[in-house]
Amino acid sequence: VDSSQTPSIGARKQAPEPNAGTNAELESLSEWLRAQDYSGAKDGFLTYLHGIVCRESGQPAQAKDLLAEACRKYPLNWSAWQALIPMLTSEEEEQALDLPREHWVYRWFIGVFQLEMQKNKESLDTFVSLGKEFPQSKLLLGHMAEAHYNLREFDEAQEIYKDIRDLDPYRIDGMDNYSNVLYVKESFAELSHLAHHLVATDKYTPETCCVVGNYYSLKSMHAKAVVYFKRALKLNPRYLSAWTLMGHEYVEMKNPAAAIDAYRHAVDINPRDYRAWYGLGQTYEILQMPYYALYYYQQAVKLRPSDPRMWCAMGQCYESDQLRLFQSAIRCYQRAVANNEREGIALSKLATLHREKNEKAAAHYYLLNLKRLDAEVLDADSNEKIEALEFLSQFYKKERRLEEAEAACVRLLDAPGPAKHAAKALLREIHSMLSST
Repeated sequence: VDSSQTPSIGARKQAPEPNAGTNAELESLSEWLRAQDYSGAKDGFLTYLHGIVCRESGQPAQAKDLLAEACRKYPLNWSAWQALIPMLTSEEEEQALDLPREHWVYRWFIGVFQLEMQKNKESLDTFVSLGKEFPQSKLLLGHMAEAHYNLREFDEAQEIYKDIRDLDPYRIDGMDNYSNVLYVKESFAELSHLAHHLVATDKYTPETCCVVGNYYSLKSMHAKAVVYFKRALKLNPRYLSAWTLMGHEYVEMKNPAAAIDAYRHAVDINPRDYRAWYGLGQTYEILQMPYYALYYYQQAVKLRPSDPRMWCAMGQCYESDQLRLFQSAIRCYQRAVANNEREGIALSKLATLHREKNEKAAAHYYLLNLKRLDAEVLDADSNEKIEALEFLSQFYKKERRLEEAEAACVRLLDAPGPAKHAAKALLREIHSMLSST
C-alpha cells in the first residue's frame, strides 16, 4: 500500500479546525505575549497561555517548548502538563524536552503519558506506587480504572469506578469512561442509573452528555445518541470521546461520510486515538475500499500492537476479494493468536486458510479452536465445533491415526443433520480399518 497516497482519500483540503472556526484574537494575543517576554513579566501561567495560543495557531513545535517551560516555571499547573501530553508522539520526544523531572508532579505526568502511549501495565505500576502517597486520590483511581479498561479488564475497571462513586457520589470527571465500561458489558440498568444521576447532578457538562449518548446507543437509538454527542461537542469542541463515539453511531446509521468526518476530527485532535483509526478502517471496508481500510488499520495496529482485534481486522482486509493476499492475512491472524485472541476468529480463519494447501497446519488450528470451544462449554451442535470435528476425523483417518479419528466421529454423533449421518458412515470405515489391522 502506498501510504503516501492513501491518507489523502477523503481528507480535508484545509487544515483541521476542531473548534469549527478560527479565533480572530490569536494573532494579537501572540503579539502581546511575546511583548511580555521582552519585559520579563511572563510567569508560568502566561507561558502556558502562550503555548496554548501557539498550539491553536498551528505551531506545535513552539507550543511544546512553551508548555515545557510553563511546567518548569510552575510545576503545579497540571493544565500545562495535560496540554503537553497529546502533542508528544513518542517517549524519545518526551525525553528530549526539558521538564522538571525531580518534581513529584512529573510522576503523575509519566503515568498519564504511559496511558496515552498504550503502555497500560507500566501506567498501572506507576499509579500503584503513587497510590501509597495519595491513597484517597479519586483522580489516581480513575487513571487506574482507565488502564484496566484499555487492557480489556472490564470487571476490575468497574470495581474501581464503583469505589470512586462511593468516595464521591457527585463526581462527574471520568464517568464518561465508566459509561464505556458499562456499555461494553451491556449493563443496561447500571448505565441508565448512571445517566439519570449525572443529569440530575449537572446536565450541562460534556461528560454527562457523553454518558447519556452511550445510554441511547446501547438501546440502539442511534439518532438520539448523536444528538447528545453533538451537545457534548458544543460544550467542548475538542472532546475526543464524543467525536469517536459519534463516528460509531454514524456507522450504525449507515452514514459513512458523516462517520469519516467524525473520525477525522478525532485523529486531528489526537493522532494516537486508535479507536478513530480503527473506525476509519471499518468505514472504508464497508465502502469496499480495502486499500484505504488497510492503511487505517495499519495506523491502529501501530498504536495497539498487542490488541488482537486490530490484527484480525487487518487480516480480514487482506482476505477481501479485491486484495486476496492470503499469506499476509495468515501472518496477521498468527499475530492475533500470539496476543491471546479470545473470540476464536483468528484460529477459525487460520484453519480455513490452511485447509487446501497445508492440512497438517489446518488440523493444528482446528484442534486449538476445538479446545477453546470445549473450554467455553458451548453446545455440541455449534457450527464451529462440527466443522472442526469433521475435518479432524477425515484428517486423522488419512494419517492412519484411527483412534483419534474414531473419537472425533463419536463426538459428531450428537450433532444434528447430515454431520451425524456422515460420522456414522465414517465410523463404519474406521472400524473396518481397525479390524483389518
